[in-house]
Amino acid sequence: MGITMRVFREESGENEEREKEAAAAAGCFAGVPEAEEDSDVDSDSDLETEGTHGLGELVKDTLYLRSCWVHSIVPASCFLRQGSNSELNLRHRGLGPQGARALASSLISNPYVKQLDLRDNGLCGSGAEALASALSKSSGICDVDLSENQLGSVGAQAICAALIMNPTMQKVQLAGNGLEVQAAQYLAELLLAHTALKSLDLSYNQLDDQAGEMLGQALAENTGLIELNIGWNHLRGPGAIAFARGLEANIFLRVLDISYNGFGDPGASAVGKALRTNNVLEELNMSNNRISAVGALSLGLGLRVNQTLRSLVDCHWEESS
Repeated sequence: MGITMRVFREESGENEEREKEAAAAAGCFAGVPEAEEDSDVDSDSDLETEGTHGLGELVKDTLYLRSCWVHSIVPASCFLRQGSNSELNLRHRGLGPQGARALASSLISNPYVKQLDLRDNGLCGSGAEALASALSKSSGICDVDLSENQLGSVGAQAICAALIMNPTMQKVQLAGNGLEVQAAQYLAELLLAHTALKSLDLSYNQLDDQAGEMLGQALAENTGLIELNIGWNHLRGPGAIAFARGLEANIFLRVLDISYNGFGDPGASAVGKALRTNNVLEELNMSNNRISAVGALSLGLGLRVNQTLRSLVDCHWEESS
């Protein structure tokens, strides 16, 4: 049985070339398996299921190609090749905001994708806003990587609002997106509202002292997060202390990375105090935080009491001048 895909045509020669590429990319999905003449009943049933599956893929691809045509972009062939995989890997593809808009339309009705990797695609805030609708409505996607996409506060607001609406989301990576104090407000709201979220990566951003205070308060009340990476930010002084107080009150977090933040001795002392009370944390990375022997001693006093911490990564201290 042959299936012919109708491709919309435009007058522009450039768009005609795009359509040809889209049709060629979709060609490999146009065939639907047919039953062999000598197969038994079970085989017939299996082939009918495969045929239905093939039709599902064809519908998905048609929606994507049509969306690409609407947004005047060349389809990403890797999206078509990956078919109905549970993991959709589109990292480093240069999709940009327009590519995100085209992808969002097809993701809403895609029943296959569980893990979505869009790292390093230059999505920016407008691209994140386009994806937000898909992420809020998807009942399948539970793991999304939006790292290195220049999301900024606009993108953070859109993504956090969408994730709050999606109770199936369990892992989110937002590393390297230039997130600052304004974005911290939306991240804090996410931590307070989303109890199913298990892993959050906020590393390599620009979250400062004020952001540390917001996130610390949210961490204290969070009921679900198991792993948090906030390394390579700017949590120092009062922000580091406030964040440590959040750790002290938290009863769910198992893995925490606060490396390369400049906690200093006051922050180390606050973490030491938190470890005296916290009885759930198992892994802690607080390397390269400008901690002297004085701060290390305060931290050690907390470690003496703590019974759950199994791994303290690279916690060396600086010698006092």
